[in-house]
Amino acid sequence: MISTKTLLKMVRKWQNLVVIRRRRISWPKTNADVEVDCIRAPFMADIGHFVVYSDDGRRFVIPLVYLNNEVLRQLLKMSEEEFGIPGDGPITLPCDALLMEYIISMIVKGVAEDLEKALLMSLCQSRCTSSSSLYQGQTNQQLLIDKIQVIDNNIQD
Repeated sequence: MISTKTLLKMVRKWQNLVVIRRRRISWPKTNADVEVDCIRAPFMADIGHFVVYSDDGRRFVIPLVYLNNEVLRQLLKMSEEEFGIPGDGPITLPCDALLMEYIISMIVKGVAEDLEKALLMSLCQSRCTSSSSLYQGQTNQQLLIDKIQVIDNNIQD
């Protein structure tokens, strides 16, 4: 006969396995409920969210609603070209956590299309020039953020 403690351990283990393997599809939350969780999150994303990782390993839980944004879609295309489509692994975006946080803040603010286009052009240019070395790529990403912040400040003024 199995003891109660052993039985409880087995039940918890199976419940955790079921939660990990369960895939849910649902409607995205309303804009009022949309929050981005940029801190370390549990293994599974909440309903209506997906998980991506930056180049430096930072995890981002992003609402599915944000897939309507052209910048995020372009980042996913760039990720597919650079890293391929992950079978069982995570989606890794070709940018560091700092740039990803800035992009998410732009999406949350709902910035103008001109600023999005400038960001897209800068992303494509920095990607082409950063292929020569990792250090140069990190420098280009910092320059990109600086350029975009200047453009953002000019638009807000």
